[in-house]
Amino acid sequence: MVEKADSHRGTADRTQSDMTTDSPSARLDAWFDREILPLEALLMQYLEHNWRNRSDLPDLRQEAYVRVYQAALSNIPEKPRQFLLATARNLLIDRVRHEQVVPIESAADLETLGVALDAPGPERIVIARDELRRLQAALDRLSPRCREVVVLARIEGFSRGQIAQRLGISEVTVSSYLTQGICALADILHGEPSNIRRST
Repeated sequence: MVEKADSHRGTADRTQSDMTTDSPSARLDAWFDREILPLEALLMQYLEHNWRNRSDLPDLRQEAYVRVYQAALSNIPEKPRQFLLATARNLLIDRVRHEQVVPIESAADLETLGVALDAPGPERIVIARDELRRLQAALDRLSPRCREVVVLARIEGFSRGQIAQRLGISEVTVSSYLTQGICALADILHGEPSNIRRST
């Protein structure tokens, strides 16, 4: 008798399970498990590259998941990967905006408020980070000596004479490397093909 009851309950459970699989929430859960959760490594990599405070990363990941799930309740995105990354980007922008809010009570005077208003917006911060990553990638494509000359001249502010003395080369050679490097960077950053010599 016990076996019958158990087997009947098992059949009822399977029937109930089959019914819930067809429900919209079950389909959404299955989509989320299949399309979004496998992208966790990509999401974490994106968050690590764009957010300084590592202790916030688990919360940011969960909030991104919640936003994606809630958006998918009304319409499942056709491109889950792009949607997840766009959601993460928007989440970071919202966090930056939130962190830059200065409560009126804490502003001792108008100058303090002026400093907060002069700070770059979250979109500008994200754009600047992307530009820096592009510049670093472009610098990495230069030959080592050419890169060194460009960094010393344009980033660290050394004169051509100082660079020549430091590297033990002539100022004419410094000028040549600098011209070659700047032209190559312009080509790389503006999407034009460049013939960069990788001589050492």
